[in-house]
Amino acid sequence: MTTEFDITQYQIAEQPYYQAQNNEITLYEAAYNARLPVMIKGPTGCGKSRFVEHMAWKLNKPLITVACNEDMTASDLVGRYLLDANGTRWVDGPLTLAARYGAICYLDEVVEARQDTTVVIHPLTDHRRTLPLDKKGELVVAHPDFQLVISYNPGYQSLMKDLKQSTKQRFAAMEFDYPLCSVETEIVSKEANISTDIADKLVRIAETARKLKGHGLDEGISTRLLVYAAALINGGIPARDACRMALVRPITDDKDIRDTLDHAIDAIFA
Repeated sequence: MTTEFDITQYQIAEQPYYQAQNNEITLYEAAYNARLPVMIKGPTGCGKSRFVEHMAWKLNKPLITVACNEDMTASDLVGRYLLDANGTRWVDGPLTLAARYGAICYLDEVVEARQDTTVVIHPLTDHRRTLPLDKKGELVVAHPDFQLVISYNPGYQSLMKDLKQSTKQRFAAMEFDYPLCSVETEIVSKEANISTDIADKLVRIAETARKLKGHGLDEGISTRLLVYAAALINGGIPARDACRMALVRPITDDKDIRDTLDHAIDAIFA
């Protein structure tokens, strides 16, 4: 005897804080209303995942998030047979659950997954909106509320880690970047419950680091790291120590770049 799966466990109960930068909320709502699959591109920690969470809450739809990695197989996405006391039973994977019961499925950092894994999403991203479960001999027709969202950081693209054009051209795309200084200050202040003066100083440090991207830094300081630094400051850690711990040491091992950013911290928090 099977029981109906309770998809509401993936419902987001409380509104995730998100500060809009442009018209991304309107664009996403239009894409969802048309049930278009959406691809979100942007640097690490710029708010891609928070945006998806916010939109799932706003649309009142369950959200199933998958953190993609190079060891992930197609079975990890669609499901597999498992042994139990009564023999074998089929267990749906996160993609199948979302398609079957009408959730938004969010594949975070999708380029980390192997290309032979990501091709399983193709039938869900065109007019068919179906998911073949070959091992089970079942064709899942996507629920009317189902939507597929993927994200990745274009800064980490390479020949070995990129989406095929046959995959990219199945999605409507949105491009994210770090917010304007005034907006990012508001975000950090709100997220970390810290004064706008300290938030502004943290954002100024981030701006300094981001100018070094491509000149010794692979990636700048993310909004996420700014919130971490603010949390340390709230916990009683001196601002300069908090910034070194949360903003500089995580992003570089290069002594010259560390010294440059450390000097910027000292100047800003003088």
